[in-house]
Amino acid sequence: MSADSVAELIEGVLAGTPRAVARAMSIAEGRSTQATELMSEIHRHAGKAHVVGITGVPGSGKSTLVAAMTRILRQQGKTVGIVAIDPSSPFSGGAILGDRVRMTGFADDEGVFIRSMATRGALGGLARASLDIVDVFDAAGFDVVLVETVGVGQDEVDIVQAAHSVLVVSAPGLGDEIQAIKAGVLEIADIHVVSKCDRSDAQKTVNELTAMLGLGRQGGRQGTGEAGWAIPVIPTSAETGLGVEELVATINNHYAHLEQTGEMEQRQRQILEMRIIKTAEDMLREKLLRERDGRLQELLERAFNRDTDVRTAASDLLDAINGNSSDDK
Repeated sequence: MSADSVAELIEGVLAGTPRAVARAMSIAEGRSTQATELMSEIHRHAGKAHVVGITGVPGSGKSTLVAAMTRILRQQGKTVGIVAIDPSSPFSGGAILGDRVRMTGFADDEGVFIRSMATRGALGGLARASLDIVDVFDAAGFDVVLVETVGVGQDEVDIVQAAHSVLVVSAPGLGDEIQAIKAGVLEIADIHVVSKCDRSDAQKTVNELTAMLGLGRQGGRQGTGEAGWAIPVIPTSAETGLGVEELVATINNHYAHLEQTGEMEQRQRQILEMRIIKTAEDMLREKLLRERDGRLQELLERAFNRDTDVRTAASDLLDAINGNSSDDK
């Protein structure tokens, strides 16, 4: 892609042109030089959208809730970008990407753009390019970006370092209160949501979550220093719409709270720090893979023959990569 083509694509993204937005997202998911050039410029125009993360175990109704929230946000005149992440097969690498099926009602709404993604082996419930996609939405002028994570359970905490506001969705009858303790999500949630509240056992889940928060487990992100925000537990039913307006109002209130207290800037810095570290890790991993047929094989043989230990071999491999770093620039 030529410099003129990149400039033209960026112009289309900034104008919110759907074709340009989709094309930019496809490039962002790759690891080419084009992606680096494009996202470098996109980054300059991002930083305005409210990024909301939605997490919870499978079956808690996240996708249906996201659709219900989107309808309310659209009624408020806000444009909504949705990043829906599905797990990949560990064998084929493919994913069902079924969230689009649940959100077909927005097909004709130009104020809603849905991007389905596969994790492609990434842990923590987020695909590696997820926040690049968020940046594209942000630069394209979307007011709110909803990031629905995989829903894989206890490794589902990366979203806390990727969103300004985090919703943890629980459903009655799934043992979510125990899962919440094990996953540490009481510490990452800004808002707890109990879905399917039209069920008879929903109030039990609400009471248990409320009790846990009241027993000194106040939640809140470690190291952010947020104060004055009492973490609510909101019962909802995406099917009937019960509680969804209250939930969206609470999300808006949390955004206002972050702005008023200065916490928004701190969270933005936290997100950028995480992205820099993750990107550096990806770059290092790629260099390690390039060494697979060279230095790694030599070290593997030495370790197999017990001529060296694993830690020493790893250190030697990193030394080899650092020695070759100038050749990679």
